[in-house]
Amino acid sequence: MKIAIIGSGAAGSVFAGYLRKGGAEDIWLVDLYKAHMDKVRKDGLILRNPAGEFHLTGFQTAYSADEIGIMDIVIIMVKATQTEAAMRTAAPCIGPETVVVTLQNGLGNDENIKKFIPDDRVIFGCGNMGTELPEPGVCVAKPAKGNNMFFGPSVKSALADAAGTYLEKCFAAGGLEPKYYDDVRPYIWRKATSNSGFNTVCAILRLKIGEVYDDSNGVALVWDIWKEASDVAEAMGIPGIWEYMQKEMQNVVTNLGDYYPSMAQDMLMHQRQTEVTALTGAISDYGKKHGVATPTCDVLTRVVKAQEANYAKQFVK
Repeated sequence: MKIAIIGSGAAGSVFAGYLRKGGAEDIWLVDLYKAHMDKVRKDGLILRNPAGEFHLTGFQTAYSADEIGIMDIVIIMVKATQTEAAMRTAAPCIGPETVVVTLQNGLGNDENIKKFIPDDRVIFGCGNMGTELPEPGVCVAKPAKGNNMFFGPSVKSALADAAGTYLEKCFAAGGLEPKYYDDVRPYIWRKATSNSGFNTVCAILRLKIGEVYDDSNGVALVWDIWKEASDVAEAMGIPGIWEYMQKEMQNVVTNLGDYYPSMAQDMLMHQRQTEVTALTGAISDYGKKHGVATPTCDVLTRVVKAQEANYAKQFVK
């Protein structure tokens, strides 16, 4: 199948690397980061993960979807706040039988994609791993143990199932532990809940995951976010999130303790817009729709948005 990854930054490049390593032969990386696209086109992609370093070649790259033709699968990997814009720019490579896949962080990404194409051609999910892009042509993956890539159809269809099972096969052959689920929502909410806690608190406190865990006030904020998200999910008919998160804390800290999550990278290292609206912001929004109070998510979302709006004015020692 012909695959395009729209937004081939850290996570998009990591997923492309695992797919190529797993046997996917026709992969386009599409991104505005010219130095990275040029390096991958010329020399290939280096994927570093706990198993070693892999030099992968055979990718095609482009700065725009205008250049690549119609795809079988389009994977959207831009920031959640850029999804609708990405779908507009990806239109030239989306045909009547193209399946669009979102493996982005956060909640509500599938809803944004369904504004543009029918439900039966949408797959949504995410990966459970840390990713980095330290330099052009090099990506780093820190996958969690166990099921670390999960996705499923918005609506069951032959097209979606064919695309989903193909991705599952390639990710598995590439070294991940993927699963294509008929109902992926519980797994999305587990990942989004975990992300919302540490992403938001690490960004605000300017700390790594392990450093937040070691601070009693910091980790209390993470637990508060997780409980609110669990209560919202329960109200939406998705039970068991709180019980899962209580077991998950040690796994997160053990595997990712020395890691700045993506929102912290955005705020501290790049001073750019974060995905807070798809994390604690989305939990707040869903809470309002379902009558669940989310005071911690409400406040911390406002704090992050205020910081984003004032990067240039902030005091830096």
